[in-house]
Amino acid sequence: MDHQNAVKEALNALYHHPQDEVRSKADEYLQDIQRSIDAWQVADNLLHDPTSNLETLIFCSQTLRSKVQRDFEELPSEAFRPLRSSLNTLLKKFHRGPPKVRTQISIAVAALAVQVPAEVWGDGGIVNWLRDEMNSHPEYIPGFLELLTVLPEEVFNYKIAARPERRRQFEKELTSQMELALNILTACLKINELKEQVLEAFASWLRLRHGIPGSVLASHPLVLTALSSLNSELLSEAAVNVVSELIHYTTSGNSGGIPVQMPLIQVLVPQVMSLKEQLRDPSMDEEDVKAIARLFADMGDSYVELIATGSDESMMIVNALLEVASHPEYDIASMTFNFWHSLQVILIKRDSYISFGDEVSIEAERRRRLLVFRSAYESLVSLVSFRVQYPQDYQNLSIEDLKDFKQTRYAVADVLIDAASVLGGDATLKILYVKLAEAQACWGNGHSEWRLAEAALFCIKAISNYVSVVEAEVMPKVMSLLLELPHQPQLLQTVCLTIGAYSKWLDAASDGLPLLSSVMKILMDGMGTSEDSAAAAAVAFRHICNDCRRKLCGYFDDLFPVYHRAVIGEGSFRISADDSLHVVEALSMVITELPPDQAKQALEKLCLPVVTSLQGVINQGPEILEKRPARELTVHIDRLAYIFRYVNHPEAVADAIQRLWPLFKAIFDLRAWDMRTMESLCRACKYAVRTSGRFMGITIGAMLEEIQALYQQHHQPCFLYLSSEVIKIFGSDLSCAYYLKILIEALFKRTICLLTNIKDFTARPDIADDCFLLASRCIRYCPQLFIPSTVFPMLVDCSMIGITVQHREASKSILTFLSDIFDIAKSSGGEQYLSIRDSVIIPRGASITRILVASLTGALPSSRLETVMYALLALTRAYGANAVEWAKESVSLIPLTAVTEVERARFFQALSDAASGNDINSLMVPVEELSDVCRRNRTVQEIVQGALRPHELNLVTVS
Repeated sequence: MDHQNAVKEALNALYHHPQDEVRSKADEYLQDIQRSIDAWQVADNLLHDPTSNLETLIFCSQTLRSKVQRDFEELPSEAFRPLRSSLNTLLKKFHRGPPKVRTQISIAVAALAVQVPAEVWGDGGIVNWLRDEMNSHPEYIPGFLELLTVLPEEVFNYKIAARPERRRQFEKELTSQMELALNILTACLKINELKEQVLEAFASWLRLRHGIPGSVLASHPLVLTALSSLNSELLSEAAVNVVSELIHYTTSGNSGGIPVQMPLIQVLVPQVMSLKEQLRDPSMDEEDVKAIARLFADMGDSYVELIATGSDESMMIVNALLEVASHPEYDIASMTFNFWHSLQVILIKRDSYISFGDEVSIEAERRRRLLVFRSAYESLVSLVSFRVQYPQDYQNLSIEDLKDFKQTRYAVADVLIDAASVLGGDATLKILYVKLAEAQACWGNGHSEWRLAEAALFCIKAISNYVSVVEAEVMPKVMSLLLELPHQPQLLQTVCLTIGAYSKWLDAASDGLPLLSSVMKILMDGMGTSEDSAAAAAVAFRHICNDCRRKLCGYFDDLFPVYHRAVIGEGSFRISADDSLHVVEALSMVITELPPDQAKQALEKLCLPVVTSLQGVINQGPEILEKRPARELTVHIDRLAYIFRYVNHPEAVADAIQRLWPLFKAIFDLRAWDMRTMESLCRACKYAVRTSGRFMGITIGAMLEEIQALYQQHHQPCFLYLSSEVIKIFGSDLSCAYYLKILIEALFKRTICLLTNIKDFTARPDIADDCFLLASRCIRYCPQLFIPSTVFPMLVDCSMIGITVQHREASKSILTFLSDIFDIAKSSGGEQYLSIRDSVIIPRGASITRILVASLTGALPSSRLETVMYALLALTRAYGANAVEWAKESVSLIPLTAVTEVERARFFQALSDAASGNDINSLMVPVEELSDVCRRNRTVQEIVQGALRPHELNLVTVS
């Protein structure tokens, strides 16, 4: 009684008390109660208590549902009967509401049935029991119908803490009682006011996808009722749900396939097709039209392979789907988009025609089908292209509405790409150019309507990858028209993006240079009009300089002022610092086409304004430099990084980094404490190393010396990341071996001191991530320096401490490092290190396995399962029977209440198979099931982790 009164008071405080602190404490108390074993009795008593208010009833019904789903194992076995009886009484008590409470009670009963085998439930299983209850108490049929509706849904509810084997049994129990369930529902059809509920329950049972032959369903009373109710105002929604499920059912894996279901398909399709006229009926409610459109979309998605044959019957469905696509409401029209994509894939894919035999027949059928569907896709292009048009009030759109509008444009662009795949880009371009020409005509007549032209251009840009670079009929007209369009900001932005999208066409154009000169002027205007148009122009400039670099390399001096204005920020340009990087990249790619001598001079010219700005910041003196915001430095360093990345002249870049090293060293020395500056600087060094390679000479030694010394004090993760890049380039270079060995030993020894327990890993996940990425690189590129070193066993010990860190990337890097060690025999020359590896891993094998098993069973989130499983697989393949024995030792620590002997045996068998060389897929299901069993509720997970104790292992050390 104390708890019951406390719950009532807490609920009253939670919903009605004015003070946040009181509400928070009430919420905390209620959560504690829900987790406790007392919750069973408290919730049950209050639900039976006639004085409980609605808030109490809702809370207690949710609590009881949750307890049955998650914590049923808390109860002794003899508690099942009283619990079932109590829930049955509550189901009857709330058979007319409140609906929220009745639904929770129904789910609780269904969850109980999932947990308890049919023989324990008695009465022939829950469906038989339900039938008997409905026959004995017809007055409670509405409440029992809701239970019958939720019952099949609980098969797929993984909140229920049932073992995988029991879940499979429950699905079999229900599918074996499918006929009985449908008989109950058929009998309930006689009660007119229950028809809607009956149809919803029928839809729910259809989701089990049990293989009832189409010939049976085609004449079934429930199916005929659903079809005849499609035009009923009261029942249409439930009827649509049933017909939708029937459509999906006919093509599901368990239904026997389309031939078996053809009798049902032949009943469904004409009935849905008869609704086509209602799509245009202006008197129809929008929700009803949406429901009908959904049926057509379901039909298209499910029968797309049949439709792709291009028969007369299938073209009727295609025309209906075009009707849906033409609906003014985007939410309705877009229901068909998935169909057009799937159809396009089938029409284009060669595999679709294999059955036609030889190449001549295959090609003939492919051409026939493309011709059949040509007019449909041509219509589709016209039907969707207008949807990308800016709304009249676009300036007043909320952030959410603007986001929705952009999503619409992306979706339409995808549909246009699908159409271009079928029609060809050049043919699609012709259709879209008509829209552009119409827009130009409007503009020419004095209308200041830019939105039509912008929409047409957006569509033309979308299909750019499908238009041939030699297209000579439409593209010259498009480019000519671009020069005439007004510089309205949104329109100019799309004009710039279109120019960039057709950069390959511009490169191939016969009148390339004059045309390039003209479009470059447009891009200059774009850079000076608005921030959005400037961003688009910068992207386009990059595309043109990339694709037309051979034509432009002789005009570097003409392009340089654009770069200078973008970088220095002088003049009218409105390019942001981030967007200026596109311009840096553009000029860098032009330099790549220059001969070495000219490239070196051009590179110096490119670096000069950036270096001058950077030097200006540094010249302010050490005290001021230390206090400057990181952005004042990184904006310039990032530009140098782009230059080093995209100027593909190794010697020129090596020369540049050598000259710039004193500047870089000054920043390293004065800003080593600042993570953002160091990340930017290390990125620049990384690209210099990657581009220059072995031309870097003495600079690389100075760089390594610098980061090795600074890491000891400042522990910046980016120093490790830069070292990874150096290892990749120089790891196999014998002349660098001495320096690299000192480097990696110094870095790893310092890192190991920083990561001594799981809290350290949690506090410094970036260091852990980059440390073990570096270690994996060492295994791949310089095993001769790393594996025999003294830090190798120390790092394995360190990895064992950190495997269960919750940070996704850090955990993944550690597990990958271990997998690389186990798989070392696969790498080139790796076999010579097996004895060293084994001397380190075998003494730790049992502990590593136990930590991996703990990770599988709850120490890491289930989303990491595949990465952990691969590490366990690699360990098992490397150590065979030893690894299986280690796994048995680990799993034997888990009490049988958590994992049964059968579940253990299945897991061990999978590991034994993996040790014999079976692929990872055979291991997946048993591992997932072990993981599922051990995570089925919080109590079990705590028992498992308490038994395995991954953080308390006495790690074996190697002397």
